[in-house]
Amino acid sequence: MNRLFVVRKPIFRSSNSFLGAVKRKYRTKKAGFSGTLDPFATGCLIVASGQYTKLFQYLDKIPKSYCATLWLGTSSPTLDIEKVESISQIAPLDIDQIADVLESFHGTLHYLPPQYSAKNIDGKRAYKLAREGKEPQLGTITSTIFKIQLLHYNHPFIHFEAVVSEGTYIRSLGSLISEKLGTTGVLSSLERTYEGSFCFDSEKMLDPLDHLCIPQNFYLGDESDVDLGKKLSIDQFHIKQEGLYFLVTAHFFAIIEIKDGVISYRLNRVEKFSHNT
Repeated sequence: MNRLFVVRKPIFRSSNSFLGAVKRKYRTKKAGFSGTLDPFATGCLIVASGQYTKLFQYLDKIPKSYCATLWLGTSSPTLDIEKVESISQIAPLDIDQIADVLESFHGTLHYLPPQYSAKNIDGKRAYKLAREGKEPQLGTITSTIFKIQLLHYNHPFIHFEAVVSEGTYIRSLGSLISEKLGTTGVLSSLERTYEGSFCFDSEKMLDPLDHLCIPQNFYLGDESDVDLGKKLSIDQFHIKQEGLYFLVTAHFFAIIEIKDGVISYRLNRVEKFSHNT
């Protein structure tokens, strides 16, 4: 079955492990997810099965929003509560100072990802190297913090919301916030609340055409040409500018690319969503 939906990953479960449970629940062998969550993180995880697993790169998944709790005075190499090494008592901070520090991270951010991350280092995940006692050689990455705000402060816990670009490490952001406040800190909770146009809604089946990040184009010729994967002429298109587009026929949809006046198929004969499936 072709299915696109959002699940809510529970705490202390890897994304891959939870996907296995989702596959068993919906009795499907072909399924995948977009945007790995750390085991201790919860929240929005986009899942697709069947043909819809091919659509992840075309979905509206940006920006991503997280709610996190930062535990001040605590140290952990994982930057979360997985491997807490020390807990120090620190004096309460001024709430206005906290709000100002959070706001200072608004915009472009250059930083190192966590050593305990899924970053690929010469064919091996960084967290595997770290667990072997090795020090992964990680390069600086760049993220955009579109919005960040203080939600609540109950010493020594800072609860904040961050709306960010894809690939942002909230654990690293938490560590940088703590450092700017003059202390250490780790995330004690992390929830992804939405990804682009996706949020959790009781695993309701979604129409992928409502969630594509590319515009619709219209083929003015015989739509069976599209269904059959025939060569298409740019003269038969409503929009002729270069780019990626989706086309809709009676029972299917396709994703095409216009480049140098030539039409090429990215995907074709993908079955349209039906509430009866």
